[in-house]
Amino acid sequence: MTLLCTVDQLTPGQAKGFEVNGVKLVLVNYRDSFYLYRNSCPHRSIPLEWMPDQFLDYEKNFIQCATHGALFRIEDGLCVSGPCVEDTLDAVAFRIEGEEIHVDLPAPEAQEAE
Repeated sequence: MTLLCTVDQLTPGQAKGFEVNGVKLVLVNYRDSFYLYRNSCPHRSIPLEWMPDQFLDYEKNFIQCATHGALFRIEDGLCVSGPCVEDTLDAVAFRIEGEEIHVDLPAPEAQEAE
């Protein structure tokens, strides 16, 4: 298990990028719930942000791909606008233990062996 951050390090309406074992991730605190996705737009498999930790639209209601403007619902990753409508972001399982948010991603060599 890898510690991403503590729950108080991400205020509601905030998103933050992480990299764990070579996998880029985006964690969002939306309406006091947390959501974790791979930081990869399904349209072109490129990172979603154009500046560090800039993942959300202006109103902070959607995850937005900075390259093509696609909008993804935060609560389920579904694309509702843009070139990849009906595609979804890849959700990543995580656990909140006490005040800590943890993710368990295998090392790259373990992923290749699968």
